[in-house]
Amino acid sequence: MCVENTPPPSGRLTRRGVLAGAAALAGTSAVLAGTAPAASASSGTRRGEAPGRGGDLVVEGGRLLDPATGEVTEDAVVVIAGGVVRAAGSRGRVGRVPGGVPVLRAHGQWILPGLVDAHIHLNTAAEARDAVLKGATSARSGSTNFYQDIAVRELARQAPEQAPRLRAAGVFVTPDLGDTILADPDLAPLARLRDGVRSAEALRRVVEVNLARGADTIKTRVNERAGLPEQDPLVQVYDHEQLSTIVAAARRRGKGVLCHSYSEKGCHDAVTAGIRSLEHGAFVGERTLHEMRRRGTYFTPTLTAIAGLAESSDPVLAERGRTYLPVLKRAVLAAHELGVPLAAGTDSSGGTVDPIGREVELMHAAGLSPLDAIRTATTGAAKLLGLDSTAGRLARGFAGDVLVVDGDPLADLGVLSRPARVVRAGFAVPAA
Repeated sequence: MCVENTPPPSGRLTRRGVLAGAAALAGTSAVLAGTAPAASASSGTRRGEAPGRGGDLVVEGGRLLDPATGEVTEDAVVVIAGGVVRAAGSRGRVGRVPGGVPVLRAHGQWILPGLVDAHIHLNTAAEARDAVLKGATSARSGSTNFYQDIAVRELARQAPEQAPRLRAAGVFVTPDLGDTILADPDLAPLARLRDGVRSAEALRRVVEVNLARGADTIKTRVNERAGLPEQDPLVQVYDHEQLSTIVAAARRRGKGVLCHSYSEKGCHDAVTAGIRSLEHGAFVGERTLHEMRRRGTYFTPTLTAIAGLAESSDPVLAERGRTYLPVLKRAVLAAHELGVPLAAGTDSSGGTVDPIGREVELMHAAGLSPLDAIRTATTGAAKLLGLDSTAGRLARGFAGDVLVVDGDPLADLGVLSRPARVVRAGFAVPAA
C-alpha cells in the first residue's frame, strides 16, 4: 500500500481546526484569554518574527557579559524599548536613559542574554513558562505528538513573558506515528500502511503535512530511543536514502532537519543525507565529525538527557546512561576541537523542564572553557535557530531577553541554572 494518490494536505480550514485542537491540549488558549492586551506593539518585531508584544525596561548596574566577544562591562546599562535592545554598555557610554520606564537594578549581579535551548519538548503552556523561568528565552522544539509546540510558539508571539521564542517542529517523522495519526486528518491515510512511515511517499507526506501546519523545522530519527529500555538505540530505523528523502522534502520549503541519532553509521548516514543538526549522537566518529565540520552541520549532544538516564531507577537505563555519558563527553570535546558548531539542548520532556544552564555546565565538564560553554547556549544555538541577529547577545537591535544571575558565570557556571531574574522581550518575568 502507498499514499502516492492521496490528495495534498488540505487548506486553511483544516489547519485552523488542527491547531485549535493543539492549543486546547497545550492550554495556551486559556493563558491568552487571561492575558492583558498588548501594551507595546510591533516596534519589537524582528525579521522572521510575527508582530507581538514588547516591553520597555532599563536594566542597570552589575557586570554585562557579551558572549560573542567575551567582554565584561562594569556598571552596565541595558535599555530595552518595545522588546528590543536600544543601547547596552557602560553607564558613561549609554548616556541618558529614558524617564518613566521600569528599572531592574542588578548591582552586585551579572547580566547576560537569555539562553537558548536548542532541543526541548514543550507540550503545555505551563512547561513553556517553566522553561523561561529557568533561563531559556529562545528554544527549538524536538517535536510534540499533536502540534502543541506550534501552539506554544503562537503563545510566545502574543505573550512573550509566558513562553520562549520558539522554532516549532510539529510531529515526529518516525516509522511508527502511533496516536499522532489522530492529530490530523491529513495523516490518517498513513494508518493503512503495514510497514509504517518508510516509503518515499509516506516520508514526504509527513514532512508536507508538518509544513502545511506551520512547522519551522522537521524532526526525524535514524536510531531507536535510548530512553526506552525495550529499545536498542544503536539499531537503525531509517537508511541514507530515506533520510535524504526527508531532507529533500524539507529543503523544498527552505526548512532544515534535526535528527535523533546514536550509532556511528546512523550519524554518518544522517550527516551525509544533509541534516542541519545531529541530536544526541553519542557514538559519532571522527570521520563523521570531519564531515560535519565541512558541511557546517551542528551537534546538539543533549548531555543533560543522557546524564539523566544514569539516575534512572530502571537498571537498563541507568547502565546505558553511565556508559553513554563519558563517550558523549569525549565526542563533544572532539567536535569542539575540530571546529564543529555546538548547540546546547536539554531534551526536556514528559512535563519536567531541566534548566538550560545545566547543559552549559555539562559542556564545560566535557572540556569546553566556561565562555565557549556559554556560547553553546547563546551565540552558537542562536545561529542554529536562525536567530543570530535576534538572540544570544545584548546589543543594539537584539531582543530584550536578559538573564540576571547572582555570581560570575565565568567562574561558576552553576549560577546559570539559578537565575535571579529573567526578562523576556522587555518584560521582567514574575517568579511562579
